[in-house]
Amino acid sequence: MPQTDIKQIIASFTSIEQALEYFDIGFDSCFIDEYRTVLVKRFNGYLLLEKPDDWFSARRALKSAYCKVQRSRLDPHSRSACRGCTSCQRR
Repeated sequence: MPQTDIKQIIASFTSIEQALEYFDIGFDSCFIDEYRTVLVKRFNGYLLLEKPDDWFSARRALKSAYCKVQRSRLDPHSRSACRGCTSCQRR
């Protein structure tokens, strides 16, 4: 899939839920309702940094954004695991 195609597909999404479903990433709707803007900003930031060239690199950017927001909710002074993050690689 050429880079312009994946960029056009990402630009066509009207909500973050559409992106999560397209990239086959499980999500909690309550979490999305609460952290929607933070997640969208982080995802767009990763897209600017990584310049996705295919489905897999765009999916990696969205998974990284989702996981980063999930981990930011954890207590930084404890060693608690990432819970509730259905796509986390760091469990």
